[in-house]
Amino acid sequence: MKVAGAALGVAAAAGAAAFAWGALVERNRFTIRYETAAVLEPGARPLTVLHLSDLHMAPWQSLKQDWVRSLALLEPDLIVNTGDNLGHPDGIDGVINALDVFAGVPGVFVNGSNDYFGPQLKNPFSYFTGPSSKPSRAANLDIDRLEAYFENQLGWLSLNNKARAIEMRGSRLEFFGTNDAHRGWDRLDQLPGAIEEMRENVGWQDEPNGPESVSLGVTHAPYRRVLDSFVNYGAEMIFAGHTHGGQVCIPGQPALVTNCDIPREQAKGLSIWQHARKAAYLNVSAGIGTSIYAPVRFACPPEAVVVTLTGRDFSYS
Repeated sequence: MKVAGAALGVAAAAGAAAFAWGALVERNRFTIRYETAAVLEPGARPLTVLHLSDLHMAPWQSLKQDWVRSLALLEPDLIVNTGDNLGHPDGIDGVINALDVFAGVPGVFVNGSNDYFGPQLKNPFSYFTGPSSKPSRAANLDIDRLEAYFENQLGWLSLNNKARAIEMRGSRLEFFGTNDAHRGWDRLDQLPGAIEEMRENVGWQDEPNGPESVSLGVTHAPYRRVLDSFVNYGAEMIFAGHTHGGQVCIPGQPALVTNCDIPREQAKGLSIWQHARKAAYLNVSAGIGTSIYAPVRFACPPEAVVVTLTGRDFSYS
C-alpha cells in the first residue's frame, strides 16, 4: 500500500508539474519555424512569407502582442494569415496592437470561426471524441471591424471563397482560398469561376513572355475535401492553421487530435499533400494562441512560420 501510495504521489506531482509547464511556460514560449519551398519559376528571386495563424487574441495578452510585433524585424515580403485571430469580444484591440507594424506589407487572409464567435467554456477532453461542434451561445465578435482593418488599414486581400493575384519581385502569385471549412462555410463550387475571373482581370495571359504564375491555396481548417480541391485547382503550396498542432502532445509523437479529418502526422509542419496523382506542399501552422479557457500547450509550442519560396531547379529536355 505504501508503494502504491508513493507511486500515485509521484504521478500526481509529475502531472502537476507538466500542467504548470504547459500553462505557465510553454504556451508563452513563442517560436519561429523556418521552411523552404521551391515553387517559383527557376531563377526567381526568393520571397519571404510570414505565416500567422490562430492568435486567439485577448486584449490583456501583451506578451503575445509584443512578440508578434517583433516579427516585423524579419522583413517579410508577404503575410499569409489563416484565421482565428480573435479570442475575446475585445480581442481586436490586441490584434491591432500586434499587427499595425505590418501596414503596407502585402498580405492575404481567410477567416476562422473564432473570428465570428467568442470562445466558450467547455470540457477540453471533448476534443478527443472528434471535431468540435458549432457554438450554441457564443458571443458574436466584430468580424466586420476585423475585415475592414485587414483590408483598409493593412491592405491585405480577403480569400474567403475568393481568388486574387499579386505580382512581387518578378513573380506572379495566384491565390485562392475558403472561409472556415470547420463550420462548412467553404464554397469550393465557387472557386473555379473565381479563379477564371481573377485570371481574366489580371491579364497575365496577354503577356506571353512573362513568368508563369504560381498558385497558392489558403484555408483555415485543412479538411481533406479542401486540400484535394486545391490540388485539383493547381495549387503548388497550401497554407492552413486550425489544428494548434494538437496543442497537447506526447514528445516525439504526432498530434493526438487534429480537430478535423487531416492525418495526425500532418497536423503541423511542412509536408506533401497528394491527390489524384498531383501534389502540393502543405504548411500547417501550430498557431500562436490558445482558447482563454484552455491556456495550455505541451510538446507543441506556439509558432509563427517563415516560409522562403525559392525557384525550382532548371529542367533540361
